[in-house]
Amino acid sequence: MAGLAATANAPKTVEDLRSLLTNDNKVKVAGIDVDGVLRGKFMAKDKFLSAVSSSGFGFCSVVFGWDVHDVVYSRELLISNKANGYRDVIAEIDLSTYRRIPWEDNVPFFLVSFLDPDTRKPLSVCPRGVMSLVAKKSEALGWTPMAGCEYEYFQFKETPHTLAEKNFTNLDPLTPGMHGYSLLRTQLNTQYFHDIFNEAERFEVAIEGHHTETGPGVYETALAYQPVLRMADNAILFKFLAKSVGMKHGITPSFMAKPWANLPGCSGHIHVSLRDSDGKNIFALPESETGKGRKGAKYDDTKFISEVAEQFLAGILDGLPDVLPLLVPTINGYKRLVGGEAFWAPNAVTYGYDSRAGSVRIISPPSVPPSATRFEIRVPGADMNPYFALSAIFALGLRGIEKRLELNIVPVTQMTQEDKRSGKVTMLPQSLEAATTRMMRQGSVAREVLGDDFVEHFGGTREHEVGLWNSAVTNWEMERYLELA
Repeated sequence: MAGLAATANAPKTVEDLRSLLTNDNKVKVAGIDVDGVLRGKFMAKDKFLSAVSSSGFGFCSVVFGWDVHDVVYSRELLISNKANGYRDVIAEIDLSTYRRIPWEDNVPFFLVSFLDPDTRKPLSVCPRGVMSLVAKKSEALGWTPMAGCEYEYFQFKETPHTLAEKNFTNLDPLTPGMHGYSLLRTQLNTQYFHDIFNEAERFEVAIEGHHTETGPGVYETALAYQPVLRMADNAILFKFLAKSVGMKHGITPSFMAKPWANLPGCSGHIHVSLRDSDGKNIFALPESETGKGRKGAKYDDTKFISEVAEQFLAGILDGLPDVLPLLVPTINGYKRLVGGEAFWAPNAVTYGYDSRAGSVRIISPPSVPPSATRFEIRVPGADMNPYFALSAIFALGLRGIEKRLELNIVPVTQMTQEDKRSGKVTMLPQSLEAATTRMMRQGSVAREVLGDDFVEHFGGTREHEVGLWNSAVTNWEMERYLELA
């Protein structure tokens, strides 16, 4: 698939595959739903080999017809519905994703992509299919999309049973206090902390950095830079890995964006760039310009990125408000954005050189070598679906290059709070409902770059989420109104 780097021992032929599975009696497979949840099962080895030889197997489409808690969507959507009987779709096994799950008796594991059974084309909302189509577009232009993901996540000394018994309240953090980059706090749970890193290495989910972040029981893990589809695979598999390792230690890692109202939330920052056929970073300036910077740069903040990179940035900024549900897909995710810069969560269309206050941070010389030039997108929370978030960012950036969009927004360092209040700065939608309405409107940039079928189906799933939230009665409401209203 486009944008994919195969795992180290991935089979190239069915004969290679048979050899790899000689001593196995079963295989685990999984695909990804719109919420970024892995949906899969064990298959007997013979059944699996038959599916590989016949280009896939049937998989119930209901995984695209229900929500994160297996509740059928409140209105009929395109892929899976009563009218089509929640029919099967085709699960196409991707042999290049072969790895073994070290904490599950080293069972072989493969990812699948979902295809329409009639056309055998990727489903319009299959996360791996959407990402692959964007990667193909980039590669047709001669560029390999590259990406990295970082996750912040809280840990609790809880199990699925204790979470339910406590009704998800009064949870016990793994460690107390605010201790970002602490060398001491990790020693309170040394084996667990090391197991995440070591099992990730064995699972071929490469980690660049792993440390505590500020907050009770918070870790941050940065995943190694990869071609974009491999990065999305690694990002989704890292969550699976962390939760699996946590279970063995009686710990629940949570990638919820904002578990605590008065503390910073959990980010899912993503880093992006493009490489040409020679492996060179096209966002970087040639050596002849790295001294004083690019003459035609619109602002000083963009002096040390290429003109193509500036157009890519302009594309992101132009379409960011229209694709926000792909970056922030949950009700809770917008609670993280409400605090804005005070909680390290940008909530406006902003950017800046090496600025953690902007929605897009330009990482370029002089702070890094030219080859490391890239953009960090700081809007997503840890609850993002990495396939959709990365697809949106690259689709917007490529649109910026194709349309040669100009950067018409000043850097965040030149903005004031009054600019935000007066409307000079474009604010991002502040709720999932507002963001979904904007994404689904006719003529939105989301429809232009991702297509109507995707927007209608994914938008419908977000409307379902909003409907459940709007009808819920929360503890806050009970405490505030029950006695005194």
